[in-house]
Amino acid sequence: QVQLVESGGGLVQAGGSLRLSCAASGRTFSLYVMGWFRQAPGKEREIVAGIDWSGGRTYYADSVKGRFTISRDIAKNTVYLEMNSLKPEDTAVYYCAASSRVRSFIKRDYNYWGQGTQVTVSS
Repeated sequence: QVQLVESGGGLVQAGGSLRLSCAASGRTFSLYVMGWFRQAPGKEREIVAGIDWSGGRTYYADSVKGRFTISRDIAKNTVYLEMNSLKPEDTAVYYCAASSRVRSFIKRDYNYWGQGTQVTVSS
């Protein structure tokens, strides 16, 4: 089993920045990939960014390319999401997720999820 705990959400004005952190514990050696997803009210949960746990290959949704950066610190078992130039449409609950099944950036392949952290961007 793997446990994921997010932190770093909050309220920020449009154009501002936030940094989310996700600390993993447990059988982290079994992980292939970790990602950040978000879910806005009335919308489907969607991937924002993902990172291959061992190789560091990254994926970004088109809506955040050039604004968000995902990174990992293997020694700390932690994944980060640096969010810059935030927009009101980035408002959502952000979830950290991980997969011990396959290297994938598809939601259904993720079998571990954090509890979520709220990000609110005011206009």
